[in-house]
Formats: sequence, C-alpha cells, structure tokens
Amino acid sequence: MAFQVSIQPSQHVFQARPDETILEAALRQGLTLPYGCRDGVCGSCRGKVLSGEVEHGKANLDALSEAERADGLALFCCAMARSDLSIESKEVRSLADIPVKTLPARVQKLTLAAPDVMLIELRLPANERLQFLAGQYVEILLTQGKRRAFSIANAPHEDALLQLHVRHTPGGQFTGHVFKTMKERDILRLRGPQGSFFLRSESVKPMLLVAGGTGFAPVKAMVQQAIREESTRPMYVYWGGRTRADLYLLQLAETWPTEHGQLRFVPVLSEPRGDRDWRGRTGLVHQAAMADHPDLTGFQAYVCGSPAMVAAARRDFLLRCRLPAEEFFADSFDFAADTLAAIDTLTPSDATVSHHE
Repeated sequence: MAFQVSIQPSQHVFQARPDETILEAALRQGLTLPYGCRDGVCGSCRGKVLSGEVEHGKANLDALSEAERADGLALFCCAMARSDLSIESKEVRSLADIPVKTLPARVQKLTLAAPDVMLIELRLPANERLQFLAGQYVEILLTQGKRRAFSIANAPHEDALLQLHVRHTPGGQFTGHVFKTMKERDILRLRGPQGSFFLRSESVKPMLLVAGGTGFAPVKAMVQQAIREESTRPMYVYWGGRTRADLYLLQLAETWPTEHGQLRFVPVLSEPRGDRDWRGRTGLVHQAAMADHPDLTGFQAYVCGSPAMVAAARRDFLLRCRLPAEEFFADSFDFAADTLAAIDTLTPSDATVSHHE
C-alpha cells in the first residue's frame, strides 16, 4: 500500500510507501526536497504537514521539539506517511538551491578497476550528507590552495558514500598519491557539489549519453538516477575507450538494459588491435552514436570525456545531427598533469570542467 503525498506550493504529487521516509519517496520519484544529514539531526529537511498523519521516526527532539510536532512540523528525512498527505516544503529546482559544503571524508575503500583507474569510496561524517544532482562533481582540497575535481559516480540517493573514478596521470601529484601511497582510512577534505552538468529529470526527451574513459563516472550516476526514478525516457548510452581495459565497469553497464527497458548500451573501442576477441563496435565513440542516431532534433545529449572528444561531439551533433544547442550538456575532463586553467570550449550554460591529476 502506498500513500499519496502532494507538495505545496508546487502541487507536485508522489507516492510514499509506509516503510520509507517522505524524503526517500520523493527522491525515488525525481522530486528533490532539501536535506542535510538525513539522520534527523540538522533540521535542513524541516517542513509542515498540512493534512494527514505521519510517524516521526528517529527525528531528534533537539531538531524537532514536541511543540513543533504538535504544530504540524516534521523532518521529512525521518517522517513516514501513515495516510495521504499534503505537505509544505521547498523543492530543489536549481543549482542555487543546493548548498556547497566543505567536509572531511574518510577513504572507505580503494578498488583498482583497471591498471590506471582507481575507484575511491569516501565516507562522510555520520551526521552529514552531501546533497547533489546526478552528474555533478566535488573538489578534493590539497595543500597550498591546490584542488582537484572529480565527478561523483554514484546517484544522489546513495549519499552515505561518494564514489570517485580516478585515472592515473603520469607526473600527476594527486593521482600519484592515490596509486602509490593512499590507503583506506585516510582523511581527505572535499568541497561540493559543483558543476552545471547534471541530469535534467524534468525533460521527456530521449537521452543520448556519451562517455570517454573515466567520463563514465557522471554518466553512471545519471543512468542509475534515471533507473531509480523509474524514468520512461529512452536512454542510449555509449562508452568509449582505447582498449577493453579502459571500459573498467563493462559488466555493470551491460546489466542496465535489463533494469531499464528503454535503455540501450553500446561499448566502443578505438584501438582494439590487442583485444582479439572483441566483437563490439570500433572507432570514435561519438561517431558510433551519430551512426545510430543521425537525427538528434528531439534529443538531449550528455557528453563527458576529454576536451577533444567533447568539442568534436558538440560540433558534429549540432551541425550534422541537428541537435538543438540548448540540449547539449557536457563536462570536459582535462587529464594534463600541470593544467589548472578552465577549458571553456562549450556554451556558458552547459560547460563544467573537471581537472584530473
């Protein structure tokens, strides 16, 4: 059994199961309410129950007093519906609605996914969560004011841990540390979320998602978010690498079409000579996408990878496939070890830059 919850003043409506919090139900269906700790302590998710009944769960009395509960206030990260509800709450509808935080994070797990790709799982403090949109990135704060940006590879509903995909760059200060000396339980400082590259869930257009190398990280977050939201939008995911080893989570990506009936996944190798058993597509990944979708007039495109790949995809998608310029969204990864300047080859509304060293 599920209860109907309507949000005021937006009048958005979603369904909440008895065993999930109101916040969890809203996030699951693509509606983003404000939150902080998701543990009933900080009060960031506070809102009002205009009608209906809730169970307050583990909400801390310091964050929500008995008098406030009697007045109809609730912490939506803890409150669970016990009837149909009408609630009053802000919604996160733009980047400006999401607070940027500086937080410590403990290295929970290091996984060598490929000879030059490390998956880092970071655990945030128990009373903190980082609210973000699928596709955004965080900056790792280093000494002497330096920072390195990495896309968040997990979907927003999995915010107890943050997963980063780090490619080793020869001569890179931070990636050298990741591959040589970083160990589990190390503490890092991060700041985020940042970037305007994120899944536009409000659109109904088919999505073309094109990733090169570790540009797969934000695309992974977007796909998993869409699956979580039970989106019915068609999704066409293309992931390119030079060799089979560059597609370091290929088995995961190959499972997506079974979870999402509207999703197609296509891996592409540009230099498959050493992969003699490769039977998949070859060539440049964005050209493989164009071959399958020569007309992109009704699409949204999300592209993440090297600056050259992003620039070529933008040029060709817009000029040759007639993709509307306002429907092209990209994140350009700069792998140069000593480069810190932003690469602004995209339109101001769609360009975000992640620098990996």
